[in-house]
Amino acid sequence: MFKYTRHTLKKIESLFESSAYQIRYERGSFQSGYCLVEDRKIIVINRFFEVEGRINTLIEILNNVALDEAEFDEKQLDFYQQILSMDELANTESH
Repeated sequence: MFKYTRHTLKKIESLFESSAYQIRYERGSFQSGYCLVEDRKIIVINRFFEVEGRINTLIEILNNVALDEAEFDEKQLDFYQQILSMDELANTESH
């Protein structure tokens, strides 16, 4: 498990940036708290979210898009796999 800190948020943001995604924090009326423009690789997240909300939203998006693992350095790849395995464990426990 990881901590909900700005450092963790930056690590997750770097995963997206390595796969050429832009992350923007904007004001808007998002039903789910975010908007994903896949063809342009832009993620827009409600700017009023606190760090924990931003992290949870980015993890939700991580599980719905395919990031290019070849673009990750070793630390990023380990962190990415850790996040995916945590989510798989959570999904297994909830069923």
